[in-house]
Amino acid sequence: MAKHRGVAQDKSEIVAKLPAACTDERKAVEFVEEQRWNGKPECPLCGSADVYQMRDSKTGQRSTRFLWVCRGCGKQFTVRKGTVFEDSRIPLKHWCFAFWSACSSKKGVSALQIKRETGLSYKSALFLMHRIRFAMADDVETQPKLTGTVEADETYVGGKPRHSDYVRGLVQEKRKNKSVVMAMVQRGGEVRTLPLTRVGGSEIKGILLERVDPSARLVTDDEWAYRKVGRMFEGGHDRIRHSRHVYVRGDVYTNTVEGFFSIFKRGINGVYHSVSKRHLHRYLAEFEFRYNARGIDDGARTALAIKKAEGKRLTYREPTAIPRKDV
Repeated sequence: MAKHRGVAQDKSEIVAKLPAACTDERKAVEFVEEQRWNGKPECPLCGSADVYQMRDSKTGQRSTRFLWVCRGCGKQFTVRKGTVFEDSRIPLKHWCFAFWSACSSKKGVSALQIKRETGLSYKSALFLMHRIRFAMADDVETQPKLTGTVEADETYVGGKPRHSDYVRGLVQEKRKNKSVVMAMVQRGGEVRTLPLTRVGGSEIKGILLERVDPSARLVTDDEWAYRKVGRMFEGGHDRIRHSRHVYVRGDVYTNTVEGFFSIFKRGINGVYHSVSKRHLHRYLAEFEFRYNARGIDDGARTALAIKKAEGKRLTYREPTAIPRKDV
């Protein structure tokens, strides 16, 4: 399992600060500043470390907007600048609570739950949660490739067709209107996920070669789409024949990746109930983050997610078509 860097505090220290950060705005700002800068604030505009806090000349307290000033470029900024918090009027204490809830719950937390516990509108809670999922997502181009024994599989996500579809005669097959999700899991390591438009040999080949090291050993079921690309891996390609009701043959099995799918589907069915195809990749990023950070405690996982929010923005002008590189 990969070790996550940049989380210097232990469980007791972070968890002790989180309840106060979720209820008091000043402590929330200080908590986020500590996680982002680790006691060494710098200007997000020019990168200069020659910065200072703006304080009231009479009381000596920090400004109500918690502003910093950079002596290098002379501009003002806050800890929100250059993160998913930027241009958001939602108090940071609600952001801290949502980050904590999303990181400490194994199957996630719904926007309706955040709405009930913070008093935000549903629209604001959904805005907040989508940006937290975006912060959790890794950049595909910088992610290390999976090595060792890698299990790959795909599954279908979505509910049963509606009654009106049966009446209109639109249901042609069992999987109609379902979304396809592919996952690759390194045994004892991390997972990589993404939604697919279809299960085809060319799509499977491109994804595996992009995210799995050629020296790895590939383990899959007997889906035909894996046969050709399986020959390209130096460690070999082992197949388990689910079509013949064979599920384990020595160390040849896909139980690890299917275990990830079980957690994901229980989260979708039990917490979110329904996920649109447009936003499916966001939910996958959330479950992928929690799985990859399963070796650290809830406090460290929350701090890691807040650190990953730096350098990311998600605006309302997000395109409807999601390119594969953005997953």
